[in-house]
Amino acid sequence: MQPQKINSPLNTNALRRYARHIVLPDIGESGQQTLLNSSVLVIGAGGLGSGVLAYMAASGIGRIGIVEPDRVELSNLQRQILFETGDIGRSKCDAARDRIEEINPDCTVELFQTEFTKDNGKSISNGFDLVVDGCDNFSTRFTINEVCYHARIPLVSAAISGFSAQLSTFKAYLGAPHPCYCCLVPQLPEQEVSCAQEGIIGPLAGMMGSMQALEAIKELLGIGTSLSGSLVAIDALTMDIRRIQLPRDPHCPLCSSPA
Repeated sequence: MQPQKINSPLNTNALRRYARHIVLPDIGESGQQTLLNSSVLVIGAGGLGSGVLAYMAASGIGRIGIVEPDRVELSNLQRQILFETGDIGRSKCDAARDRIEEINPDCTVELFQTEFTKDNGKSISNGFDLVVDGCDNFSTRFTINEVCYHARIPLVSAAISGFSAQLSTFKAYLGAPHPCYCCLVPQLPEQEVSCAQEGIIGPLAGMMGSMQALEAIKELLGIGTSLSGSLVAIDALTMDIRRIQLPRDPHCPLCSSPA
């Protein structure tokens, strides 16, 4: 369901709710209306997705899609802040929707309680202005990257492991010099280690999810400097944060292949 487009001045409650956005010169009332008219698809409602979804809702994104097949487990609660003990056993989609509606009733929530695959990815992402990748495996990341590239949808992607994390935005459909995710990771790793094996420090998930939400808002409003062409790498143990140039790979199997 598409949210109602808001073109008239914001009402009194909206002006109060989004007052700290509206006072920002880069956003203002027109920018807040843009956010209320925007749609974001979040793939994964886990550690990253929890932070993204909370801030997408609080920021007034008008339509939020959630792709997540799993149910809440006790081990999730150390980092997945949308959920609480009473949610254990519930669908993450349903629990996330309940939390979002509590945070901000202005948001329309659309649920996809399924894996994001090559078979359904195009139809699920259709109509969304931007996709946020909060998944936990390389195979799904490759699928998301391919779908967004062909659909010309901006993609904000992050990954975390242990005390390390990375973040970037991919808009390779714009052509050179913009890279896609495959320019960073050309092929699936032969072996993939899960977060259950490597572990994740809880607050880092919230930190990166918040940064994804920030980058998504910047892309939707066309403000600031896009991360397309750059990779932010974070070592949480030292708080070393580096912005690394990420060039387009002329041999990329996706974005540099003949049309």
